[in-house]
Order: sequence, then structure tokens, then C-alpha cells
Amino acid sequence: MSQQPPPPPLQIPNHMVPPPPSDPPPPTAPFPKRPSLRVTSEFDSDSSVFFHKISCKLFDSLAKLKLSFQNDNKGQVSEPPQLAFTSKHLSLHYDVADHTAFLRSSFDVGPRLHFRAAHDVKAQQGEVAVVADLADPSFALELSSPVPYVGLPRATLKFPLGEISLEEREEEEEPKKMLSINGIVKAQILTGICTAQYQEEELKLRYSYKDEAMSFIPSISLPSNAVSFAFKRRFSPSDKLSYWYNLDSDNWSAVYKRTYGKDFKFKAGYDSEVRLGWASLWVGDENGKAKTAPMKTKVQFMLQVPQDDIKSSALMFRVKKRWDI
Repeated sequence: MSQQPPPPPLQIPNHMVPPPPSDPPPPTAPFPKRPSLRVTSEFDSDSSVFFHKISCKLFDSLAKLKLSFQNDNKGQVSEPPQLAFTSKHLSLHYDVADHTAFLRSSFDVGPRLHFRAAHDVKAQQGEVAVVADLADPSFALELSSPVPYVGLPRATLKFPLGEISLEEREEEEEPKKMLSINGIVKAQILTGICTAQYQEEELKLRYSYKDEAMSFIPSISLPSNAVSFAFKRRFSPSDKLSYWYNLDSDNWSAVYKRTYGKDFKFKAGYDSEVRLGWASLWVGDENGKAKTAPMKTKVQFMLQVPQDDIKSSALMFRVKKRWDI
């Protein structure tokens, strides 16, 4: 049998042939995105002052720029504006009115050596410090000295139970320098924490006992022998009573606190030293940021009632609002 020739190739009309792919357009440089602004305003009815803060994050949140200023109820700026630039290793605070700057810097020289410095440009004063981590990570030695240099550096030894510092001081009565020792030590005794703090020739001893329902904190200062104690009682997860008493002056204060969820807190108290009773209501977490409050707004209402002159009672409020632009 003879082999048949192959069939002719299929002919496609020119109008049905797809055009060759064109070259993609050259990439265009993306337009830089404007950093988001955070505006926070706070008003205190007691001082009738508005406090404003404008901040934004720069360089992919590696740094922050913040401008803060105050103005009264007439709209006039009552305090000089403050401009701050903060980052991980450097911060700059600039006073617009005084034309002065305060610099802070910190960085690691090595895996166990850290450097810290601060400088006031106008006053030409500052401080430098070097912190060395010892063999055990919980132990560290810090050497710090003011600038300009005036004497031996202050040496501070930090350890798990506290820290002790040795510093050279000049006596006011006699023109000579002496070494002074300051420190704080904490240790657990029985079921509480005992704290001993020695500073400026005064020793403060404090014992803190705390469990799920009660806290008891007595303290004494030597050589003045000033004795005081604090007592806290938690009735439920949302109710707590705090009481403080000074045995020397017979002054005392008491505060009752009740929380309603996370966003409402009621507090009432009395201070015998100023003979003043008060009550306040927080809308939004008292210690939290405005960002976590409902509608990013924190409000406090406070009623103050002087015991000697009830007619001079005053109702005050504070409002803090945040906008993210």
C-alpha cells in the first residue's frame, strides 16, 4: 500500500489571528502614603484648660512625631508648644518658646553593655551612663555621671532582690565630699513582701500582705518613727474598699470603688487631712488609653464636698477625645 501524503496545514484568516502581546507599561513609582494622624484633646473644667496632642508615626512606625500645646477657654495658647521626636535609640524634645532642646539616646554597645545619655542644650547639662550585665542576667552594674563632670560617678549594683547605689556628695555645712549609700531591698517573708528602702539617712520599712480578698500594708520610717498602715478589702470582683491611716497625725482616708464592666467605674472617698469628701464616675477605663474607650472618649465627673463649707461644693468634669485621621 502506498502512504498517503499528510493533510495541508490549517489556514487561519488574518483578521482572526490575535495580535502579538504588547510590552507591559513601565512601573510607576508609588505615591508616598500620608502618615496617619492621631489627634487627642482633653478638657479639665477645674482649670478651664484645653490640652491638645497631635502625633503621627514615621518610617513604618520606627519613629513618632508629636506636637502638644495648651489653650484657655478664650482660644489663646497658655503654655509654650512642645515638639517631640522619639525613636528606639533617640528622642528629641523641643520647646518652641524657649528655643531649647532636650536630647536622650540609648543603644547597645555589645551583648552585655548598654549606653545611655541625656543632654539639655540650653542649660548645657546632662548625664551619661553605662550599664554592664554581669555573668548572671539578673545582676547589673551601672555607672552614671553628670555632664559637665563634677566628681566620681554614681555606681549602682542591681540584683534580684533590689539595688544599692554609692554616690559622692558635698556636705552643705562643711566644704568636703562624702560617700552616701542609697538602696532598696525586697524579700518574701511568710506570705508577704517586706521592703526596706534607705535614702538620705532615712530608712523606710514596709510589709505587704495580700491574698484574693484582703491586703494589709503597715509601714514605719526611721528615725522619725512615723507609722502608717493601709488596708484593702475586696468584697467581689467589682467591689473594693481601701483605707489608709497615719498614726502620727491621725489623718486617714478611705476610698470605695465599684466597676461596671470594663468601661464604667464609680469611686467615692474621704480625706481627713483636707476634710474633703468626693465621688467620681469614669466612662472609659480610668488607667487605659482613649483608644480603648467607647467612641474613643473618656469622661470623668467628680463632685467635691468640703466638710467645713458644704455650700462651696463643686462639680467638675474631664473629657478626653481621640481622633484617628
